[in-house]
Amino acid sequence: MSQVDKARVIEEFRLNGKDTGSCEVQAALLTARIQQLTNHLKEHRKDFHSRRGLIAMANRRRRLLSYVKAKDAEAYTCLIRALGLRK
Repeated sequence: MSQVDKARVIEEFRLNGKDTGSCEVQAALLTARIQQLTNHLKEHRKDFHSRRGLIAMANRRRRLLSYVKAKDAEAYTCLIRALGLRK
């Protein structure tokens, strides 16, 4: 992920002017990385090391989202809608 893409994601999901590490921002960054890695694995089907990293990232995002859901259910629904995760 390039620095420009990362800055764009942080700008879109941050809660205040200096926010770069809130759960919402972390989940959005992980979602962007997961999407890139998913596209990589469509082309390189036998790249099992990257697949293991993808699974780890998806689990980390799941834990972050469950924390956000427990903390603030309304913020959770807005976040998953903005990330386009669940239907």
